[in-house]
Amino acid sequence: MQVRVGTVGGRVAVAAVVAMLLGGCAGTADDDGKPSAGKSADAKGAATGDTGAATGDAGKKATTAARGATLGPAGSACELPVSFDTAKGWKPKAVDAEKELAQLSKGEDADLAGELAAAMLRQGPVTAACEIDAKPSGTIGFLRVWKGKPGDADAGGVLRAFVAAEEGAGKAEYHSFKTGGGVPAVEVEYVSTNKALEETKKESAFAVGTPDGPVVLHLGGMDTQEHEEMLPAFELAKRTLKLS
Repeated sequence: MQVRVGTVGGRVAVAAVVAMLLGGCAGTADDDGKPSAGKSADAKGAATGDTGAATGDAGKKATTAARGATLGPAGSACELPVSFDTAKGWKPKAVDAEKELAQLSKGEDADLAGELAAAMLRQGPVTAACEIDAKPSGTIGFLRVWKGKPGDADAGGVLRAFVAAEEGAGKAEYHSFKTGGGVPAVEVEYVSTNKALEETKKESAFAVGTPDGPVVLHLGGMDTQEHEEMLPAFELAKRTLKLS
């Protein structure tokens, strides 16, 4: 989707507010630069601190990150239909997509705000619910949680619709597995292409069904290298996810 932001009055302010909701545009770069100090020791420790493994149907194993906070239960940073552990040093923040969309729709730049918000707060059948920022641990990217409405419990169908709604997504490969908490899930690995920048990067996501609706966890990254460095956090979520 192409979004044109003017330079008059509130238009720049609206764009800035919407961009801050998720810390960056979904489907493109997750931030506008790397930390000047480079990778922190915590980031390196998070990639190797836990030697457990998550195993899918394909039988491949991957190192999981050292554990940080648990998200999902009441009182946690993000209350969700599922619970899972986040990587050590990553910073979670709840996102109330419906509230943000309602507020933005009331401004004088409502049309522009709606277009921008739709790109960052909704993707296919799900809306943003939580973002976990990797930047404090030294990597540029987010693990984002998206929720669907109750009744849409077909994890595979929801995940395919999620990927289809991302502009430039392709080469998707799906497989089924069970999370460490025994929840049936569907995972996808795909690439997204930014045609304007002529850049392609890897992305990963998995979806589960819950009585409160489907949940999608998506791992992006500024580029493929950053994405691969964050995969241990993604594997930790897979290994520890269970229904709340």
